[in-house]
Amino acid sequence: MTNDQMTHEMSLVLQTKGITKRFPGVLANDHVDFDLYKGEIHALLGENGAGKTTLMNIIYGLYRPDAGAIFLDGRPVDIRSSKDAIAHGIGMVHQHFMLIPVFTVAENIMLGSETVRGLMLDQRSVAARVRELSHQYGLDVDPDAYVRDLPVGVQQRVEIVKALYREADILILDEPTAVLTPQEVEDLFKVIRALADRGKSVIFITHKLKEVFAVADRITVMRDGRVVGTVRPQETNEAQLAAMMVGREVILKVEKGPAHPGEEVLRVENLHVFDDRGVETVRGVSFFVRAGEVLGIAGVQGNGQTELVEALTGLRQPHSGKVVMLEHDVTGKSPRSIIETGMAHIPEDRQRYGLVLPFPVTDNLVLCTYYLPPFARSGMLNHEAIDENSRELVRKFDVRTPSPYVPVSKLSGGNQQKVIVARELSRPIKLLIANQPTRGLDVGSIEYIHKVIVRMRDAGCGVLLVSAELDEIMALSDRIAVMYKGQIMDTLSADEATREQLGLLMAGVKEEQDAIAGQ
Repeated sequence: MTNDQMTHEMSLVLQTKGITKRFPGVLANDHVDFDLYKGEIHALLGENGAGKTTLMNIIYGLYRPDAGAIFLDGRPVDIRSSKDAIAHGIGMVHQHFMLIPVFTVAENIMLGSETVRGLMLDQRSVAARVRELSHQYGLDVDPDAYVRDLPVGVQQRVEIVKALYREADILILDEPTAVLTPQEVEDLFKVIRALADRGKSVIFITHKLKEVFAVADRITVMRDGRVVGTVRPQETNEAQLAAMMVGREVILKVEKGPAHPGEEVLRVENLHVFDDRGVETVRGVSFFVRAGEVLGIAGVQGNGQTELVEALTGLRQPHSGKVVMLEHDVTGKSPRSIIETGMAHIPEDRQRYGLVLPFPVTDNLVLCTYYLPPFARSGMLNHEAIDENSRELVRKFDVRTPSPYVPVSKLSGGNQQKVIVARELSRPIKLLIANQPTRGLDVGSIEYIHKVIVRMRDAGCGVLLVSAELDEIMALSDRIAVMYKGQIMDTLSADEATREQLGLLMAGVKEEQDAIAGQ
């Protein structure tokens, strides 16, 4: 045994042995062994539904295992609740934050472990401790700010400070980058490394291959509730990890031939759009999309992309400008009117705008067409036709569901996205608007969505792709438009665009302007 191995053996802080957890019809964890060392960042990698979050919820006391044991510092422990986990020095930052928007940062952090002075809450001492922790770990959190006013990345930091305030030595971060911008992701990785350098142990749950190479000391891959293997980043590569996750070779590179653009299917002219606060977020945007091509809209999230797509799809009234689709003026028209013109929409927030979560898969597959034959006759739903449609689409689009009649809320994120794709692409369309189509999806589902987009382009459909993932934009697009502060900075041919060019444009810098300024 080497000195390094001996050091690790002595500093083992957490172990699970044979953890097994069953839900009705699902074996979520199947005899899972996992370990964590002091000062280590251990990534838990796997597709949606692989059992990662279930295992962590067991460690954090939210679920009780059917079999197996948890050991802390070599001693068996019985964790029956999150309160037990916190008492044992375990903290968890959930993918969906557990914060109360109308409370301040300090109030959120002390909630459940209130500090009092006499009969009053001692918010001053809590705020001082928050500032101390914030400075110590480079978290930059203002204890007096209201959570509702904070960006998502800062809200996540509040959750981390909350765990540290409760003296957590083990931090579980569940899909921590799912809602962050690229810049916020980089900042988070610096915070995680600072935590590890100060002796904290971090379990980093993710399905993103690039992230584990950027931040992890070790990587454990789960598939179908089991541990497939544990490796170090320097011992593997993305292709090997993807194969471990999916159980087959995954094509990580998008395969597509040259585009053959045809007629114009969408033209946007001088469009101005305001958000819910009355702030102008789309400022004079103009562009076009042709049949048989992918126009990618690149940019850091929050530069007007959301409001632009909402205006194009009828979810938001534009202030001025014009939207023309297949020579029809659809400016400000209803979503149904625009859909009937020949548009399909994969929305940014699939649960809020793409699905009716309590409804079964069958009903979600006809949300755009339920009032048309063969799904409706004489004003009555034809359930036989709806059922037959669902069986066909579930098979054709490989939707993994126990039954077409289960609520769509019970499906994994990747399969929810497949339901949307199946519904939108199973009718005649001329334009596909795909807004963040792979956000929160695992590598297998991403491969599938990318193939679908290329297939639609090659079939003569125009595609408007909006994504905060620059790799995705560069891989799929034929032309790339970059948005910054509500405007199109420039539109480039994808064959000629470089990452450096696009990065400058995403930051609001045009090379020609720099060159002039430098003279």
